[in-house]
Amino acid sequence: MKNILNLLCVFISVFVFSQAKSVKKLPIKNIAKPVVKKTPAGAKPNPDLVVIHQELPVLIPKKEDGKFGYVNQNGKFIIKPEYHIAVFFYEDCNLLNSPNEKVRKFGTREYATVEKDMISYRVDKKGKRVYQFKDSDLGQCKFDDYKQQLYQAYVLNGFYGIIEKAKFVNAADYRQYQIYPQYQYLYIMEGDDVANPMIVASHNDKFGVIDVNNKVIVPFEYSNIKRNFTWKLGRMFEVTKDEKNYYYIDARNKTY
Repeated sequence: MKNILNLLCVFISVFVFSQAKSVKKLPIKNIAKPVVKKTPAGAKPNPDLVVIHQELPVLIPKKEDGKFGYVNQNGKFIIKPEYHIAVFFYEDCNLLNSPNEKVRKFGTREYATVEKDMISYRVDKKGKRVYQFKDSDLGQCKFDDYKQQLYQAYVLNGFYGIIEKAKFVNAADYRQYQIYPQYQYLYIMEGDDVANPMIVASHNDKFGVIDVNNKVIVPFEYSNIKRNFTWKLGRMFEVTKDEKNYYYIDARNKTY
């Protein structure tokens, strides 16, 4: 019995050994490892473009030594003054509607128009000139429906007031005036909020800014305030105290 058991063990060992030798190792194919794309880190915000007041531009045109550049809301020059003309960062409808599709992006509000040596450019917020104007690139502007002003200036006995055009009927009734005529001059600034426009006013030979409720927004301390698009484009006013040096202020009368 012992001999039979020994013989059986030997038989099993030989069988297992022979099976092990007969198994072929299959070659391992090189399996391509999945490529993990690194997600590019998001563009870091420019620490110089500080935002103190949300309604104001992050870059504001400023003149120094006869040349224009751009300062941030802290008054620090971010784009050095080297231009004869510099306007707010805003849309250029001629470029937005350009027949050249490649330049349309330069018409967005991410860029501003500047001029140096009689050549006009669009610059980005780092001050890089990204586009030089060409007549062939200029398209035709498509204007939105014009927002009719609710209010207008009204002159009575040589003084200016404000009326709401749709309601005004009788000039002899003081209750029909939004602001009864009392100023040397009034001009309603162009803006998006026609129900609450800013109004350049003159009183005692000085200029300031009021609203339609006759509240003083900017005190009467300036020799002139330009009647242009600075309120619409940048919610700022271009002012001077000496008729020579103009600069920007906001509705808080802060100088930039």
